[in-house]
Amino acid sequence: MDKKVDIVIVGAGLTGLTTGYYLNKAGKQVLIVDKLDRWGGVIQTHKENGFLYENGPNTGVLSDVIMEDLFEEIQDEECQIELADTKKANKRYVVKNGKFVALPTGPFGGLITPLFSWRDKFLGIPLEPFRPRGKNPEETLAELVKRRMGKSMLDYAIDPFILGVYAGDPNQLIPKYALPKLYNLEQEYGSFIGGAVKKMIATKRKGERSPSRKIFSFKGGLQKMTDGIAKKIGDENFLLGLENITVNKADCGYSLTGVKAGEKVTVEANKVITACGGYALKSLLPFVNETDMTNLSNAHYTKVIEVQLGFNKWNGRELDGFGGLCPFVENRDILGILFMSATQTERAPEGGALLTVFMGGMRRQDLMEKSDKEVKEIVAREVSELMEMPDFKPDMIKIHRYEHAIPQYGLESKIRFETIEKLEQEYEGLILGGNFCGGIGMSKRVVQGYEIAEKIIYS
Repeated sequence: MDKKVDIVIVGAGLTGLTTGYYLNKAGKQVLIVDKLDRWGGVIQTHKENGFLYENGPNTGVLSDVIMEDLFEEIQDEECQIELADTKKANKRYVVKNGKFVALPTGPFGGLITPLFSWRDKFLGIPLEPFRPRGKNPEETLAELVKRRMGKSMLDYAIDPFILGVYAGDPNQLIPKYALPKLYNLEQEYGSFIGGAVKKMIATKRKGERSPSRKIFSFKGGLQKMTDGIAKKIGDENFLLGLENITVNKADCGYSLTGVKAGEKVTVEANKVITACGGYALKSLLPFVNETDMTNLSNAHYTKVIEVQLGFNKWNGRELDGFGGLCPFVENRDILGILFMSATQTERAPEGGALLTVFMGGMRRQDLMEKSDKEVKEIVAREVSELMEMPDFKPDMIKIHRYEHAIPQYGLESKIRFETIEKLEQEYEGLILGGNFCGGIGMSKRVVQGYEIAEKIIYS
């Protein structure tokens, strides 16, 4: 089988789908290929015995207007966004001394919460706007937070946040690369608190639209979102279930080869966009020299176990929030628990509950070696205690393991980003995308896909 297209996109996850959507909308000839026999990447929704649960991400945040616009365009009867119950979604817990404690939602709450030390309440947070800017661009997130706000803020606010987003370690993440908006608040405005206020005022004065930042899923699960984007692109613009994908330079552009159902497939393209994990690039792009490839694929992906628990009848603590996270200092064997049925509809039978439990992360990679039986024992112990359950008998339990869950943006990110820029200049028509650059999370993936498409459309 031989095909010739203008643009081929390798990877049918959210990045590739978004890129393909905007290119297709602009009238570009696009083919999206993937080794899986479906689109969506790690996003996959399952229904079983009255429970609706996800593989991969469970919800997202509307943190960019580009994502909001995309969802507005793809919605129809079968693809409808579902916003989380705001009151519950905004209530989040952190474990301290074996109990869930609600995170404060305002300045006054920060002064009365038992999560932070008295020193940080009165000398850390209030004095943050007056502290000098940092001068080390390679300062770790842990160093930055302790310097500006205090250790208890790191332990019980930032650390659990990082566990929830990166499953990472604040002592390894570099804000300039991992959290550039936070880093720039200090560098541009001199303060997190003051900078956030000044930036909000500046946005309003310019009349710029701000994202809602609401928690979302889709009615029927997140797979409805990826199905909705793919439907707009069209089945004819996909080549799925293609194994052993390799891209090489050709006389005019690039030649992609692979195997589908035992038959060799060749696709000639003027441009190639990668929208896959950094770990896949070595076999995908053999024409890149060894040094550049080492730098390009240097992102470390942390391993995570995701466990879905379904209860036909809930007998634990009230599910009155988004979920709870476990700071590393609490020495728990799980990262946190999401109360999925509390914020999204039709996730469990009436009177029941659906919980999502996460294990592993950068500092507990050892848990990946546990058997399913051992994982279930850990989950039973942790969930019983934290959710105040006298009788732990889930009606459904599903275990998913992710060897390449989330890329970490540490010190090695600088050379990776520089190498991406170098290779794109060296190889005309090659564009490198994916979650190893441009940030993690669904919003970042949508924005990167949009920006890649814009680069091509207006080049």
